[in-house]
Amino acid sequence: MDESVPPGIDPTKAHPSRRYNYWLGGKDNFAADRASAEVVASAFPTVYLSARENRAFLKRAVRHLAGEAGIRQFLDIGTGLPSAGNVHEVAQAIDPASRIVYVDNDPVVLVHARALLTSEPEGRTAYIEADLRDPDKILANPDLTRTLDLTRPVALMVVATMHFIVDDDDPYGIVSRLLSALPSGSHLVMTHATGDYLTPEQYAESVEANNRSGVPFRLRSRDEFARFFDGLEVLPPGLTSVVEWRPEVPPEGRPPIEDVSMNCAVARVP
Repeated sequence: MDESVPPGIDPTKAHPSRRYNYWLGGKDNFAADRASAEVVASAFPTVYLSARENRAFLKRAVRHLAGEAGIRQFLDIGTGLPSAGNVHEVAQAIDPASRIVYVDNDPVVLVHARALLTSEPEGRTAYIEADLRDPDKILANPDLTRTLDLTRPVALMVVATMHFIVDDDDPYGIVSRLLSALPSGSHLVMTHATGDYLTPEQYAESVEANNRSGVPFRLRSRDEFARFFDGLEVLPPGLTSVVEWRPEVPPEGRPPIEDVSMNCAVARVP
């Protein structure tokens, strides 16, 4: 992208949304984002593949929720920069009346979201600039309650987001607080990077690279990931790799789950 900097942005500090954009092949990132992304890739070279598979999972999950589960409201936190197959595009292709609220804390995302995340006439989209670490601020935002009816089921999307929430920020408490505002029949959709497929040496190298990247990051095991879904009804096929959640290609056409290293699940609020 043009290295001119919009107000409120520090171009010397990498941001997860812009770094993810780089891994997906986008142009909306700064030199600091690209440098940080390459540091991570030095320890985990298939991170580009992981980003693509994560994005493909998001589309499949939204299609399932909008098509089979009848969900018409989505709260997508950690939206990232718009790219093909955004939540509202997938959901409104099934029901144009679907409503979506996007949340991110990057002003660059805000600029792009307002320009590109435009709803079908029958539905509605809104964008909130807020930090996941402050769930009460998200829930109290008037744009949220103007767009979504919180007495009806909502899909809470935290896709490739929670691994940026370190333990000191109470990740489980954040998710619990958000879910507490949603009624029965709502769903939680989450993906999370894992170190389960790494050797101890690879794990240590990955942690060190993430520390050097300048972006807080916490790999979590399958058991740690499962804690986010305590008390929820996890949909088949359960907690699994993003590669293996209701795949649309035969096994021989899928990448190895070790190369993707991303767990996922979709669960219903009872």
